[in-house]
Formats: sequence, structure tokens, C-alpha cells
Amino acid sequence: CAPGGDALPLQRFPPSSKQPVPVSSPAACQPRRLPARPLLRPAKVCQAGDAYTREKFKPQPTRDLEKEKRRLQNILSTGKDEVEDEVEQVFVGKKEEEIAEPDRFEELMNEIQERMEFLAEMEALGQGKKYQRIILTEISQKLHEMEIIDKKRSEELRNIRTKAFPIGNKSNLQD
Repeated sequence: CAPGGDALPLQRFPPSSKQPVPVSSPAACQPRRLPARPLLRPAKVCQAGDAYTREKFKPQPTRDLEKEKRRLQNILSTGKDEVEDEVEQVFVGKKEEEIAEPDRFEELMNEIQERMEFLAEMEALGQGKKYQRIILTEISQKLHEMEIIDKKRSEELRNIRTKAFPIGNKSNLQD
């Protein structure tokens, strides 16, 4: 295209080339114009993308309002904050230790029951030989652990009995 927007002059090659001379039209030389407003995407394209997906709700840790009330009351009454927190932690820690052993014995009994049920299901399906050795080994391990817990409990009961009733002890009778 010429600087004035006119078509370029036709050039003629010598007749030996025998190629047709391309003639350019004035419409082909004009620069392309951008549309006045941007093109809009169809709704289906927007919905297919991530534009309409919502983030999954992630709850934040909740506050214990009663605990905060007690803490603030303690601060206002005594002016101290940490003393009561330490006492509560020690008290809760001891309770958990005391409850832990009886729970473990019950857990072991439940685990043995689950393994026996599993073995029965596998035998019903014809897979009993495949799992029998493994399951019986696990059951024997659980029984051994239960025996250890039982021995500890028996010793604790004997110690409590000897402390509570020293009269019935053989060593006291001989003195």
C-alpha cells in the first residue's frame, strides 16, 4: 500500500516470466481495525471454567467462651493469668494417665474380636488359609500384651492389699 492509501502501481515483468501479475485491491492494504468494545465470552465458556466454582468452607478453630470467661475473671480478681492454667493442665494430665490402662485392655479385647470376625469372613469366602496364620499371630500378640497388663494390675492390687491390711501379711505374723 502506498503512503496515501492508493494502490501500488502495477509492475510488468518481461514476457519471459509468463507468470500472471498479482493485482492487489485497495481493501487488502488497509490496516485492520480493532473492535470498538472487547468481545464478550459466552456464558457457557464462563461456566465451564473456574469462574463459578466456590472455595470449600474451612472452619476455623472455635474459642471456648467459658474458658475465656474464667480466665478473664481470674485476671480481674487476682491479677494473674498463668497460675490456674498450669493447675488445670496437671490435673487433666493425671486423669488421662489413670484412664489409659483400663482403656488399653478393652481396646485389646475389641481388636481380638475384630480379627476373629475378619478371619471368619475370610473362611466364609474361601480365603481362610491365606489369612489364618497372620491373624492368629496378631491375636497371640494381643493376648500376650493383655497378660502383661493383667500382671501389672495384679501386682498393684497385692501392693494395695498389703498396705491396707498389714495384719494378714505373713512377715508380720512371725515377728
